[in-house]
Amino acid sequence: MLVPSHWVLDFVVHRPDLPLTPWGDERYGLGLWNLIPATLAVELVLFAAGVWIYVTATNARDRVGSLGLAGLLVFMLVGYAGAALGPPPPTASAISWADMGQWLVVLWAAYIDQHRSQR
Repeated sequence: MLVPSHWVLDFVVHRPDLPLTPWGDERYGLGLWNLIPATLAVELVLFAAGVWIYVTATNARDRVGSLGLAGLLVFMLVGYAGAALGPPPPTASAISWADMGQWLVVLWAAYIDQHRSQR
């Protein structure tokens, strides 16, 4: 289910560059990326919805679970703003290092999640 659902979400934002099958020549996409304000609005609404679902489904057990989550969300929003509104990365190496650094965010989120419990 992960791949088809991701393809549908990509279909909305990508230019017509997505194949439907590995052997097909047709490419699909609605091109929301061509409309920067609309892209930002859709992505921020999806982010807010995900945060809302998580926050309403869990309770903070301590300060790490509350302030740590707040810090992570601020960090993610600042990083998103930098990526969306800042200049492009200077090199392919910079992109790869930034991508590898995202694992630190995953570890940070996992640590915070250990300090939250299900409602």
